[in-house]
Amino acid sequence: MSISPEIEKRIAELQEKYEAMGQDMASYLDGLLYADFLTYWDYIHLDTLLSLQSPKTPFPDEEIFIIYHQITELYFKLALHECRQIAQQSPLNVDFFAARLKRINRYFEALTQSFEIMVDGMEKEQFLKFRMSLLPASGFQSGQYRMIEIYATDFINLVAKDKREELRGGTIEDQFEYIYWKFGATELSTGKKTLTLKQFEKKYAKIFTELAHATATSNFNSLYTQLKATGQATPQLEQQLRELDVNINVNWPLSHYKSAVRYLHREPEEIKATGGTNWQKYLPPRFQKRIFYPQLWSAAELENWGKAWVEKALEG
Repeated sequence: MSISPEIEKRIAELQEKYEAMGQDMASYLDGLLYADFLTYWDYIHLDTLLSLQSPKTPFPDEEIFIIYHQITELYFKLALHECRQIAQQSPLNVDFFAARLKRINRYFEALTQSFEIMVDGMEKEQFLKFRMSLLPASGFQSGQYRMIEIYATDFINLVAKDKREELRGGTIEDQFEYIYWKFGATELSTGKKTLTLKQFEKKYAKIFTELAHATATSNFNSLYTQLKATGQATPQLEQQLRELDVNINVNWPLSHYKSAVRYLHREPEEIKATGGTNWQKYLPPRFQKRIFYPQLWSAAELENWGKAWVEKALEG
């Protein structure tokens, strides 16, 4: 059988490649010759993936709960993949920046839309029973989500709103002590840290502060400010940043708030969340006023942060 010029060219290129690395091309060709053809299920480790659900109770809807949160963490991993590309790109091209932000926005839009499916897919009675076997674990403990926040903005913007001005210019470590989410995992009556928060800090505190230091000049807000100063920022980039602000700081927490109201609201006293988190004050956007890019919003929009989206969602 004759070898086509195209194949000859590729063999020559492979020979050149392996010689440059001091490798024997024939050995690699033997490996290719004897290797089995790749299958879809092996490539994505499907059997392993489908074996990762281990319910703690006999209630069928617990499996829905587990799978949805695993899907959520995979989306967060996708978002972090884009975050790292943006932070590490040097020099950073504004079109590259906007394109990766658009991907992150699509991931969060898919998450927010799918959350309704998870909520509607579980019976309230089952959830209120199987949730007790999860104590003190909580979705609050998603380390990947906190990393996305750190990549998204200057660390000071993640500090509780009543402490931001006081700690502006302070160290990352000082600011971390007052990061907003800590106040969502304190006991309502005593103000003490919940076990959920203690576990979370033990595992991630060092990781978060190190990431905050590493991204001090490469988080999205800092990068946008640099591009703006050199006249490179575009309306397309600003639009993606605005969308990210809303997707992460309004739509995502609001979807959780709506589900909490559905599952945990009870008269005359609210049902506590699994980790003891103060969801009534922690989730509503109007209380946190957490905004990644305040310079991209008008004074009126900042004052009424989240109000329009909340009203729209509740009407819907």
